[in-house]
Amino acid sequence: MNIAVKASKGLKLTDILVTIVIAVVFGLVYKIWGPAYDLVKPLGLNAEQLVYGMWFMAGTFAYLIIRKPGVAILAEVAAATVSAFLGSEWGMSTLYYGLLQGLGAELFFAVFLYRNANLWVTSLAAAGSAIASLILDFSYGYIDQLSTWNYVLYVGFRMIGSIVIAGVFAFYLAKALEVTGVTRTLRPATEQDYKGLD
Repeated sequence: MNIAVKASKGLKLTDILVTIVIAVVFGLVYKIWGPAYDLVKPLGLNAEQLVYGMWFMAGTFAYLIIRKPGVAILAEVAAATVSAFLGSEWGMSTLYYGLLQGLGAELFFAVFLYRNANLWVTSLAAAGSAIASLILDFSYGYIDQLSTWNYVLYVGFRMIGSIVIAGVFAFYLAKALEVTGVTRTLRPATEQDYKGLD
């Protein structure tokens, strides 16, 4: 699925609606993921950061399906909104995280001019979301008092978890949907799409 994508200008209503549907599904997942995150915390050594990447997946996955500018931000903000309205334990700050995480992913898709949807670019976008979330964590004072070794584990585990979940897993989930033909109605198939299925 090393696919060059020629992004058409602007989002159509269909693109927005599909992005919102994806975001609603991930908003529900985000809400459920909170307790899963808390279950890993007792392991210590910031192990919970290895599962943090799930909260970045709406943006990367939606982009892989729609492949247009603005989709990652829209998906993350909408998913964060759903999660917040369902009673996220992080309250309204969830919306700030959604916005910055979507922006972090969007920047990497933009660097490649929205023309590439391969595993490498998706993983970079996931890392971009992780970096954006770390900036907010620092501004809220969540990580400014950590010792150096603890800080390295915190950041390192979040980056690894983000790349694995929001990068690799999102990529292969989207690829599996492509094989089923579900995405065919969302965008025209190119010759490279077919080569990506080999």
